[in-house]
Amino acid sequence: MAEEGAAAAAGVEMKVEFTPTWIVAAICSLIVVISLVVERLLHRLGKVLKRKNQKPLFDALQKVKEELMLLGFISLLLTVFQGVIQGICIPEGWSLHMLPCKKEESITKAHFQTAFSAGHFGGGGRRLLSVGGSGAAAHCLSKGKVPLMSLEAIHQLHIFIFILAVTHVAFSALTMLLGGAKIRQWKQWEDSIQKEITGDGAAPKQVTHVNQFQFIRDRFNGIGADSVFTSWLHSFVKQFYGSVTKSDYSTMRLGFITTHCQGNPKFNFHKYMIRTLEADFKKVVGISWYLWVFVFIFLLLNVNGWHTYFWISFIPLILLLAVGTKLEHIITQLAHEVAEKHSAIQGDLVVKPSDDHFWFRRPRIVLNLIHFILFQNAFEFAFFFWILTTFGFDSCIMDQIGFIIPRLVIGVVIQLLCSYSTLPLYAIVTQMGSYFKKAIFDEHVQEGLMDWAQKVKRRKGNGFVRSSQGQDEPSRKIELQKLVHQTQSDLEEGRSAATSANVS
Repeated sequence: MAEEGAAAAAGVEMKVEFTPTWIVAAICSLIVVISLVVERLLHRLGKVLKRKNQKPLFDALQKVKEELMLLGFISLLLTVFQGVIQGICIPEGWSLHMLPCKKEESITKAHFQTAFSAGHFGGGGRRLLSVGGSGAAAHCLSKGKVPLMSLEAIHQLHIFIFILAVTHVAFSALTMLLGGAKIRQWKQWEDSIQKEITGDGAAPKQVTHVNQFQFIRDRFNGIGADSVFTSWLHSFVKQFYGSVTKSDYSTMRLGFITTHCQGNPKFNFHKYMIRTLEADFKKVVGISWYLWVFVFIFLLLNVNGWHTYFWISFIPLILLLAVGTKLEHIITQLAHEVAEKHSAIQGDLVVKPSDDHFWFRRPRIVLNLIHFILFQNAFEFAFFFWILTTFGFDSCIMDQIGFIIPRLVIGVVIQLLCSYSTLPLYAIVTQMGSYFKKAIFDEHVQEGLMDWAQKVKRRKGNGFVRSSQGQDEPSRKIELQKLVHQTQSDLEEGRSAATSANVS
C-alpha cells in the first residue's frame, strides 16, 4: 500500500494542482527577483555609458539585450511547442542513426513499451518519461513508433542555447577588453608624437635614404631580397611578437592624416582608433543568423566516432592565423610600395592607404572573420561547459580526454592571440583603407551633421522649401554651430577629410 501511494505521488509530482502554493510562489518570486536584478544592472550600466558619452558601447549593450530577448523567445517557443514536438512520431529505426553516443544495446519497441508501462528502465529504477510526456509517448507507441524528442532532451537543449549565448557575449567582451587594454598602451606613442609636432607638422625638407627609416628596415630587406614566400612567412611570424611597433604606428598614423586629415597634423589618431573599435564591438557581440546556421551544422555532425568538435576547433585557429598574417602583410606591402618607388625621400615617410591591400577590396571582411572566429571559439567552450554541467566529465558525449585537452588548449590560444595581437592589428590596419569611418567625428557631431544632412536631402527631394522649414533653418544652423564649437578640433578634422574622401 505504501509503495502504491509513493508511486501515485511520483505520478502527480509534476502537476501544478498538486504542488503546494508556497513552493509555486517561492519559485516564481525567485525567478522574478533574479530577472529584475539583471534588468536593473543592465539599465544602470546603460545610464553610466550614456553619461560618459560612450554611445558605441551603449549600442553594444542594446545588442546584448536583443540577444537575451531572442534567447528568451527561443526558450518560449521550445516550451510552447514541446507538446507538438513530442507528438511527432518517427519509426524506431530512425532514432538509431547518427547518435552522439554509441548504444550498448538497441531498445526495441517491445522493451520501450514495457519500460513505459512500468515507468522504469529494466530494474534500475530510473524513470523513462515524465508525466507530461507520457501521453505523447503512448500516442506514438500506439502507432508502433517513438516520439521525436523527449522532454528531458528539450530541457537540455534549453540549457545549451542559454550557455552558448552567455559564453559568446562573455568571451567577446573579454576579447574587446584585453584588446582595448593593449591598444591603450599605444597612447604613450600618440602623446610622444603630439609633443614633437610643431607648426604645420611637416618634417624638415631634408633628403633621407629609405633604408634609414626604421619602418623600412623592419619591413623591407631590399629589392629582390624578399620573395613572395619569405614576405608572407615573415608576416606570419611577426603576429606572434611585436605585431605593431612604434615605427609602424607613427608611419600609418601619418599616412592616414596625410590622406584624410591633411589640414590637421595634430589629429588624435589613437582616440579615433578607440572610437572605431568601440563601434565595431556592436557587430562582434551579436549572434547573426548565419552563425546559428553553423550551430545547427555542428550539432548535426556530432556523431559518435567522428570527433567533430576536435576537428572544428582547428577552423577558428586557422582563420585567426590567416587574418593575422594578412594584416601584418598589409603593413609590409605599405613599406614595399614606398621602398620600391623611392631610393630617397624628402621630408616625412608617407604611406598610401588603399582598399586594394584587403581581400576583395573590402576591409569589412576582416571584422566578419573575427566575428566568426570569436563565435566559433565561444561555441567550443560553451559545448564543453554544457556537457560538463549536464552529463558530467565521464560522459561518452564529452569524447576521449586525448581530444578534450587539445581542444581546450587551442581555445585558450585563440582567445589570447586574438585579444593581444589580431584585434590590435585590426584596429590600426583597417584604417589603411581608402575611406575613413564616421567615428572620426564625436557622437554629438555625427548626430548633428547626419540629422542636418537628412533634412537637406528631404528638402531637395521635395523640390521646394516650405516657409516653415525656412524658418527652422536659421535655428538649425545655430544649433549645429553650437555642436561645432563644443568639438572644434573634431570638426576641423572632418572638414579636411571630407575634401579627400567619403565617409564609409
